[in-house]
Amino acid sequence: MNAIVETPKAAKVKKTRQAGETAHTSHVVSEIDDADPDFVSAIGRGFAILRCFKRTAKVLGNKELAELTGLPKSTVARLTYTLTKLGYLEFLPAQEKYSLGIGALTLGQTYLAGLDVREIAHPLMQQLADDTASTVALGAHHGHDMVFLDIAHGSQVFMMRVTVGQRVPHGMTALGRAYIAAMSPEERQKFSKDYRSRVKPQDWPRLEEITEQAIRDHEKYGFCFSMGEWNDDVFAAGVPMVSSDGSKILAFSCSGPVHAMTRKRLVTEIGPRLMQLRDRVHATLGGVF
Repeated sequence: MNAIVETPKAAKVKKTRQAGETAHTSHVVSEIDDADPDFVSAIGRGFAILRCFKRTAKVLGNKELAELTGLPKSTVARLTYTLTKLGYLEFLPAQEKYSLGIGALTLGQTYLAGLDVREIAHPLMQQLADDTASTVALGAHHGHDMVFLDIAHGSQVFMMRVTVGQRVPHGMTALGRAYIAAMSPEERQKFSKDYRSRVKPQDWPRLEEITEQAIRDHEKYGFCFSMGEWNDDVFAAGVPMVSSDGSKILAFSCSGPVHAMTRKRLVTEIGPRLMQLRDRVHATLGGVF
């Protein structure tokens, strides 16, 4: 089995893993600590705290952070104090809780500013979005999700409520499916094994089927689809962009309302134009990004 999927109804992340399968991007501490002598656990725990903050969890207290990470509350208190002193967290006295600080923003902005691919891709993304009255996105894999690196909206009527830095699931989105389809069979098998541990056993056959279909679609058309699986009202196409040395995969997607973004339109117009966009960006960058 070479597929990898994810669903909003997936089971909670398991707290134990076999050696060598640690995911350093998780906020669950048992998935951060491992036997790697070069891995600094204290830094891992600090970033685990930061990763707990999301669009739907902007303010968190030490108790909540301890529950989310699995760390002792006393350890969390020392970490939040340190992160606050460094400017990566901000303490809110009235609530006795924390939110992300300016330091976290500057890290993200510095990263985005260094992405030449955004500078090259955005005008082309905006043109496609305007021409098709859609939302065009650029994303990259991080941890267990795809993260939006850039977004272009082409319609005031249809405007997906997504922002740069927001995470979306792999298996349920065209963006994520495109990333999966571009992986080598060996990479996909390893990736899939990791994700299978995160879903309910009864859900796996259907999820595997969905992702295998996405891989077949990519082989046939050069792009993947998401036909309402992530959002009932949205259909989308996704295409991967692989660096010349094969070490990095980004993905583009084009999304629109179901009444306008039909499968026929995705196949005959949207998908091919998305591939042209990808090819132009890739050529301009010389395959290096």
